This record gives sequence, structure tokens and C-alpha cells, in this order.
Amino acid sequence: MKKLKTLAAGITLSLGTLSGFVHAEELTPVTVSTTWYAQAEHGGFYAAKAMGIYEEHGLDVTIKMGGPQVNNVLLLMGGSVDFIMGYGLQSYNSVNQGIPLVTVAAFFQKDPQSLVVRAGVGNDSLEEMKGKPMRVPTAGRVAYWPWLKTEYGYTDDQLQAYDYSFAPFIRDEQTIQQGYITNDGYFLEQAGVEGKSLLLADYGWDAYSATLDTTREMVEESPEVVQKMVAATAEGWKAYFENPEAANKLIKEDNPEMQDDLLAYSHAKMQEEEMLLSGAAEGGRYGMMTLERWKAFFDDMVAAETLPADLDWQKAFDLTFVNEIYGK
Repeated sequence: MKKLKTLAAGITLSLGTLSGFVHAEELTPVTVSTTWYAQAEHGGFYAAKAMGIYEEHGLDVTIKMGGPQVNNVLLLMGGSVDFIMGYGLQSYNSVNQGIPLVTVAAFFQKDPQSLVVRAGVGNDSLEEMKGKPMRVPTAGRVAYWPWLKTEYGYTDDQLQAYDYSFAPFIRDEQTIQQGYITNDGYFLEQAGVEGKSLLLADYGWDAYSATLDTTREMVEESPEVVQKMVAATAEGWKAYFENPEAANKLIKEDNPEMQDDLLAYSHAKMQEEEMLLSGAAEGGRYGMMTLERWKAFFDDMVAAETLPADLDWQKAFDLTFVNEIYGK
């Protein structure tokens, strides 16, 4: 009897192990690269990974951190990753350069780009900053700067070097520099400086950000994988705002320098600014995009002479996958 029990236990163990192998084989391996070191602004991806949402959709997702030396578009086109986080202008620039990159979802309905100023020194609006020195990095100079020149009359002689430091801002109360609305307040408090962030999206900068991008080949040959990735990441963002604990733990594993209080600040700020939700009246739609908004942003970029008017702009995105989720 003892031998039979042992044999039965062995069979059960073998079947359980086999079941695990089968389950693993059913999952489609997918790799996604983020825009920067792991942070709350990537929370939807990490929540979907940490909470098993990707697996529920049949995906085995590996998240690779971006950074200052990481070129996500090259990684995507070289086949090192299947998806990347991006932004609307990058998608249009890819079409302009003949790169088959396609945006399949847009999670930030508001681009977090901001300009940080001292409070009460005469820089309380974009109109008041005309003609004043501004610290803007290269990425900003080729993205929103041409738009600022067109919309607010800024000129290139206003531009100053930017070194990703708040030190000049602390020394000189007239300093104006690029920021990120989801962490500006945190770093200002750390520096002991009273400042404010002017979110460019509130002034008409209507770019989608934190987009999910892939290749034209992936869209055409594996649309079911794209659909699963879009749906699962959308669920991940919803889950992140309901309970960020599991995602934040995974974020800190990838980026040990990340602070709990910064994660909490960014998590709260994204909700306060309603950065991700589209269609709040319908309960919220994460990742949603519309043809009208893509067209309006394209028109702004043409007016700013950033893009040619004859660009085949609709090649930059595919609404199919988000529309499928929300029954459009």
C-alpha cells in the first residue's frame, strides 16, 4: 500500500510538472522597452507583470528599462524588443524617415512635459516667458520647442544648456527649465524651493505620450499578440491605480535607487492631473486614441514646420486594437 501511495504521488507530481510545462509553452514571449529607468510612470506595465495580468492574456512579458543611452527605436527595428514606449511626435518622425513603427495605444492622454519656474517672480504663464532664458535639453528642442516658437513667439536665442540638475534653479530665481509634472513638486520640495510647474498640455501641447509602439510587421503578422499586449497593459494601468504595491515592488527591483515617497508622489500626481484617463464619463478608457486628435497634433506640427504637410500621417498609428477593447 505504501508503494502504491508513493507511486501515486509520483504520478501526481509528474502530471503537475507536465501541466506547468504546458502552461509555460502556451505563453507567447514578448519583450517591451520603457522610456527610462523603472518608475511610477511605467506602472501599468509593471502592474500587469507583477499581478499576472500578462499571463492571463497568454503573454510572458519581459520588461527592459530604457535610459539616457538607450535608443528604443533602434532596438525595436533591430528585433531586440517587440514593443517600446514612445510618444506621438516620434511616431510621426518615424513615418517621415521611412521607419515602419506603428503606435497601437497611447496611455498618457497628457504629455507630462512641463516648464518649472519660481513662484511669484513674473513667470507664471507661457506668455510671460517670451524672450527669457530657458534651460531646455536636446529632446525638448526638437519636440515642443518649435511649437512654442509658433504659438508663443519664443526664439532660439532664449535657449540655454540643460544638465538635468535643479542647481541653477536653486541659485537663480529667474531660472526657467524643463520639468516633468509627475515629479517636479517632489524635487522642488527636496531642494527647499518654492516653485510651480506649467504643464504644456494645459497650454495646447496635445501630444500623446507613453505610447505603446511596435513594428508594421508585428501588426500585420501577429495582430493577436498586439491585441493581447494592448488589452493587458490597459488592465495593468487600471490595476496600478487601484493598488500599486505589487508593481512598485517590481519597479524597485529593477531600479533600486527609486524612493518610496517619489513613487507615491508620482502615483498621486498622475491621478490628480487625470493624465491617463480618456472618457472618464464612461468609466475610463486606458490607452485610447482618436483619429481627430492625431490629425490635430499633426496639423500643429506642420504649422511649426516640424513635419512636412504631405506626410502620410495615418501610417503612424493603428486604432484597431484600442477600438476593439472599447467596442468602437
